[in-house]
Amino acid sequence: MSASRRLILKTILLKKAESMLVSDIKEKKLERQNTLSERVPPLKLSSLSLQNLQGLCKELHHKIDAVDEERYDIAAKVAKNDKEIENLSHKIFELKGKMKRPALKRVKISAEAMLGALLGTKMKETVDFKSNLKTVKKEEEKKEEVTDWRKNVEAMSGMEGRKKLFDAGQ
Repeated sequence: MSASRRLILKTILLKKAESMLVSDIKEKKLERQNTLSERVPPLKLSSLSLQNLQGLCKELHHKIDAVDEERYDIAAKVAKNDKEIENLSHKIFELKGKMKRPALKRVKISAEAMLGALLGTKMKETVDFKSNLKTVKKEEEKKEEVTDWRKNVEAMSGMEGRKKLFDAGQ
């Protein structure tokens, strides 16, 4: 597919998406107006007496109170659900084990005190750990004798006998 063809298709898709968005907005406005007209009928105040106006105001106040109570109940339920979601997500986070572990501090404690803390009062006798350790024997390393390197080179080269012959010939 060529680049110009892709560009044309892209612009067509964007235009179609824009028209769909505009139509959705119009539908939502129309739906909102219909809902408001159903729930809130238009007021006819011109032909009402003072007592009828007061009764209408009281009725409207009762409706407002009922709506406020409902809104408060819904807000309380939402807050409760948010708190529950937060607690559950915290539990999930703990179960995954991604909590930050605090840096451990070094504590000087003897072996006897540690065993006493682990075993409680069961441990009355002291334990000597050093006596239970196995002894390890070190093998002696064989050391080679260090000699004069010149003698070693002459012996390895096989030239000792010739040197003696050469010295004897002079």
